Amino acid sequence: MEQEQKKNNSKLPNWIEIISKYNKPSISKSVWQIINSFIPYVVLWFLMVKSIEVSYWLTLLLSVFAAGFLIRIFIIFHDCVHGAYFKKRKYNKYVGVFLGLFAFTPFHRWQNDHLIHHNTVGNLDERGIGDVKTLTVTEYLNLSKWKRIRYRIYRHPIFLFGLAPLLHFGLQSRFTVKRLPKKIKKYVHLTNLALAVLVGSLIWLLGWKTYLLIQLPVLYIATSHGVWLFYVQHQFEGVVWTKATNWDYKTMALEGSSYFKLPILLQWFTGNIGFHHIHHLSPIIPFYNLPKCHKENELFQKIKPITFFSALKSLKLHLWDEKRQRLVHFKEIAYTIDR
Repeated sequence: MEQEQKKNNSKLPNWIEIISKYNKPSISKSVWQIINSFIPYVVLWFLMVKSIEVSYWLTLLLSVFAAGFLIRIFIIFHDCVHGAYFKKRKYNKYVGVFLGLFAFTPFHRWQNDHLIHHNTVGNLDERGIGDVKTLTVTEYLNLSKWKRIRYRIYRHPIFLFGLAPLLHFGLQSRFTVKRLPKKIKKYVHLTNLALAVLVGSLIWLLGWKTYLLIQLPVLYIATSHGVWLFYVQHQFEGVVWTKATNWDYKTMALEGSSYFKLPILLQWFTGNIGFHHIHHLSPIIPFYNLPKCHKENELFQKIKPITFFSALKSLKLHLWDEKRQRLVHFKEIAYTIDR
């Protein structure tokens, strides 16, 4: 959505100049990315159906690769949400709605929440929509004992990356909330109807047991890794968060979003989403242009990357300490949960 970026142009004259040449999608590249992501996903589904007759372990092995392609499908969906994938808005919408079905994600609802995320990332006064729930130390200490336990459970990796992904994409995304406009609520229901037809057809063709034995591991692997990627993009050592009065688009894009440097194969399967600092600076850059934008501009290369292993440190960060201006572990606060 070009309006999303124009809203902040006044603060970013130099950056807009730099990134403007990367904002233009290529129809041939966009179509090719759909082909090399969606077709292999469908083929792998077919092979998994056949593999169940041989060995379910083989099916599970194939599900790992299928999940990788599903992540790429979601990245294309994500670019369509931003209007970055095609020049014409209607094509972004049509492709986004279609691909969103395979990720069990309603296009219009996710677009609404995700654009709010882009406009509020790192803003301590605007948390709660499209992000991972993060409390300040003061907020946490003011909670009752039971609410502190609930928050600790929520922030535990087993829940955050083990249970929450399936609950969010499989269940929570099926419902609407009061704050959503009526039109978006309608599209959520239409997405659910389309999913019912798609899933019902597959169950009719394959049987419910075969369908679940294939769909559940693929969806679980893809969503858990997707949530991990989203988490580490905004929850890492050195991340900058601030109050609304000091919030600045450029600063929060480059210092409130990470540069997650992944091995080349993982970078491909994750659709270059590791260049998240550039994506937040200009959400209308197609994902296939992000590496080029990074490589050709020294300003981006100066950003210290998070690596595959150093990203694990972010698992120990749970609260925002406003005094120290950084994310901290539960053990770093001066009080215990029994206070």
